[in-house]
Amino acid sequence: MMKNTIIYTAILLMCSAFAGCAQKQVYTSPPGYDLTKPVKYIMPDSLHEISGIAFRQGNAGMLYAEEDEHGRVYYLHLGDKTAKYTQFRPKGDFEDMAICGQQVVMLQSKGVLFTLPLAEVGKPQTNNVQKWEGILPDGEYEGLYADEKAQQVYVLCKHCSIDKTSKTNSGFIFDLGANGGIKKSGDFVISVKHIEDITGQDKVRFHPSGLSQNPVNGDWWILSSVNKMLVVADSKWKVRQVYLLDPALFTQPEGITFDNQNNLYISNEGGDSPHANVLEFPYQKTSGN
Repeated sequence: MMKNTIIYTAILLMCSAFAGCAQKQVYTSPPGYDLTKPVKYIMPDSLHEISGIAFRQGNAGMLYAEEDEHGRVYYLHLGDKTAKYTQFRPKGDFEDMAICGQQVVMLQSKGVLFTLPLAEVGKPQTNNVQKWEGILPDGEYEGLYADEKAQQVYVLCKHCSIDKTSKTNSGFIFDLGANGGIKKSGDFVISVKHIEDITGQDKVRFHPSGLSQNPVNGDWWILSSVNKMLVVADSKWKVRQVYLLDPALFTQPEGITFDNQNNLYISNEGGDSPHANVLEFPYQKTSGN
């Protein structure tokens, strides 16, 4: 089954690269999810440039989010017309966020991390924030994930100075202290060559924009907004599958997370559209899950 999925996905990717493919594009989905049939939540105007999204312990009753112009932690119920926020910094190009234990972790595109107590969220403003710079190589970053059980934070490069070619994307692991302290504890690499082998393309533009871990099987799910691609890697970061995303639904996919019922959520920046959105994909248990 996996071999057929890989072959079929490769055919779709090659087909999309040539104008001669006149037939309607058909999009495949990972087991347990139908990426063609989302529940769509329109975001308030203040989140037109939404990027990262997160839940506390997977509780979908409250969505936490950020946008890439202000240092704010937004919070709202899915479907709300407005969003409240706590400001911890006047401005900054923030690209992803995570909640780990009692801490909120915010990722700035230039590789700077901020931590603040979750208890501060709800106040209009807080100065109770720690800034962590110089702990990541020079580059551009958009992918962040927090493992609450291990109390670890994962950061994935979009473009990094240490990646000398376009064939790898480096990632870094940090231990997160209860007080918001951050200490590097490891690293990992994603091989773009594996993506090329699966898709049958020689040059794949892989610029990760979102990162999460599937709670069902521990696989890593990685968004690449630039080419509307979802890459699935195993727990050791070996790429297993590649899925094309329908650009009509995934206009600018930037954030990805799961809730404690294994449902999948992907956020799309508004861009040229009137509104940003969050798409929910209900989990459908299959014999393979």
